[in-house]
Amino acid sequence: MVAIPNALLAAAFARYASSGSNGANYSVGGYDWSMKDHQIPAEGIAACKFDKFVPKFPDGQTQLVAPSEPPSFIGLAFGVQNYTCSSAGNFTSTGAVAELIDVSCQVFQPGFDTIQNDLYNVWTHLIPHPIQAIIDLLHLLNPPEILSQHYFVPNPVTGQGLSPKWDFTSSGLLKGKNEAFVVAKGKGTIPAPTDPTKDVTWLDVVNVEGKVASEVFRFDTVGGQPPAKCTYGTDKDISVKYVSKYIFYGGSSDLN
Repeated sequence: MVAIPNALLAAAFARYASSGSNGANYSVGGYDWSMKDHQIPAEGIAACKFDKFVPKFPDGQTQLVAPSEPPSFIGLAFGVQNYTCSSAGNFTSTGAVAELIDVSCQVFQPGFDTIQNDLYNVWTHLIPHPIQAIIDLLHLLNPPEILSQHYFVPNPVTGQGLSPKWDFTSSGLLKGKNEAFVVAKGKGTIPAPTDPTKDVTWLDVVNVEGKVASEVFRFDTVGGQPPAKCTYGTDKDISVKYVSKYIFYGGSSDLN
């Protein structure tokens, strides 16, 4: 199993932080959360050579096509997809909340192709706390691997509905840069080639606001799909845990 960066694994501390642990014991659920062999280099992610990385999208489709330019950021996300029961008797999306870990230094390590499965197992089986509590904890601990937060905001163009946002302004390399975010709209989508009944779709979205990226892809998704049916007026809103990779392209190097 590829070691998961210690930004996520710090989240496991939420499992026992309330018990008064001082953090000296980094073993939780059989995992060594200290990640001694998988730290970001002291000189930062700029020392990690990921410009040659190309995401693997299924053949025979044109919805998701990676740009020819090198990526700007590569993140591994864990969080929840949120749903409400519609009058049609099915769950409809009301957005998502997730934390992204910078995995730029891991893209060429053995096992990176399946790291999302390892993370999903940890997220669903070892960490019982809600995603917002994990995000708050990680901000308190402030590990260097935090890349961004992902959530939804009112559509800035039409004012109708919700748009996805990736916010780099509050942590990591771009903390304090007010323009370090991207709000996006859909461009392409395909069903997850793994199990589309369980794993949320793969996406290509493009910038409508912000300067941190011009295009974002979601791929290698695990989990996140709701049950096929629900009872309107009876079933409550639900949050379904998921994991995915996000890769960012373009954006401005001059951020305020």
